[in-house]
Amino acid sequence: MQTNLVQQFANTPEGQEAESILRACVHCGFCTATCPTYQELNDERDGPRGRIYLMKMFLEGEEVTEKSREHLDRCLTCRSCETTCPSGVKYGRLVDISRGLMEQEMPRPPKERWIRWSLARVLPNRRLFGFLLRMGQLFRPVLPSVLRTKVPPRKKASPWPAASHDRIVLALAGCVQPSATPNTNAAAARVLYKLGVTMVEAPEAGCCGAVNHHLSEHDQALNAMRRNIDAWWPAIEAGAEAIIMTASGCGAMVQEYGHLLKDDPMYAAKAQKVSDMTVDLGAFLLTQDLEKLKVPQGAGKVAFHCPCTLQHAMHQNGVVDQVLRRAGIDLAETKEKHLCCGSAGTYSILQPKLSQRLLNNKLKALTVDNPDRIVTANIGCQMHLETKAQVPVQHWIELLDA
Repeated sequence: MQTNLVQQFANTPEGQEAESILRACVHCGFCTATCPTYQELNDERDGPRGRIYLMKMFLEGEEVTEKSREHLDRCLTCRSCETTCPSGVKYGRLVDISRGLMEQEMPRPPKERWIRWSLARVLPNRRLFGFLLRMGQLFRPVLPSVLRTKVPPRKKASPWPAASHDRIVLALAGCVQPSATPNTNAAAARVLYKLGVTMVEAPEAGCCGAVNHHLSEHDQALNAMRRNIDAWWPAIEAGAEAIIMTASGCGAMVQEYGHLLKDDPMYAAKAQKVSDMTVDLGAFLLTQDLEKLKVPQGAGKVAFHCPCTLQHAMHQNGVVDQVLRRAGIDLAETKEKHLCCGSAGTYSILQPKLSQRLLNNKLKALTVDNPDRIVTANIGCQMHLETKAQVPVQHWIELLDA
């Protein structure tokens, strides 16, 4: 694709990166076949190819309206198009760059700015989110049904192992997971302990930065990344062998630290080291001796939902399936595995109608084989699916902890 970026963008690192991505696109349209929003809306502007043209127009200085931004806002950033693209177009990076620049050039209406500002302050703040969630759970019985479904029931964590092994891996507690699904990391720690590995969390580490980054608050996101690197670095220097991710949304973000901080002289090398050490829990377990784990009993037939971040960003499609099968889990058949459930970070809040349509489609695809439960690998997907699922929804590691 030929490009001619305006000077204000052409001379910046982000503009140059965006231009190189644009030039990789050959207009083939293969991406539209696997784009959830294009499949749902049948509008070229709501598919990757059409959005690429809208972003190109903006970066070349042509008039871009609020309608154009609406089409970009409808993008889930699921990156299914990247898996499909024969030219290797890094569409996710292009969207993040273009949205960030557009926020600077085209301020949103006050109501939209307030909603996005609130999300960027509440969700990454572990204590504030936890407090608000507990208040919601306390008053859940009297909430209107529309709100009640958004508040997950209170869950408890199993005890972490009291002893430790010589092999150490790091984990990220994150921002939403500790209060919404506290048993996820506890279950992971217990399973890893059975395999001779001790998992530890760095208390100073917090949100991975994804919420701020995808809401175009790039400076705040970079600061969150630096904080996490500082929190993990002593353990890395002490010999931690990996950074295990139990939420694929966080994993996809942390694996980008090296790229996003490449121009930071203080953090570039450390960020790349952190990205190189980051691995999804399923991929780590696949390299271990799973014979040490007892085959779970009573799980029934299980449908696995592979999050977009796991299959399209971290490129781990099929890995968790292998782990579950080796552990003796009876996996149910599912359809349209590549399509997003509609959670997509803050998408379910900012685009509720379209998110619900995608959720309904995903639940139909996950339950064609009448599973007894649904498992997934990301906190956002888990919370979104359980708002409407007719069977229990949980993180897959809890099955192995059984």
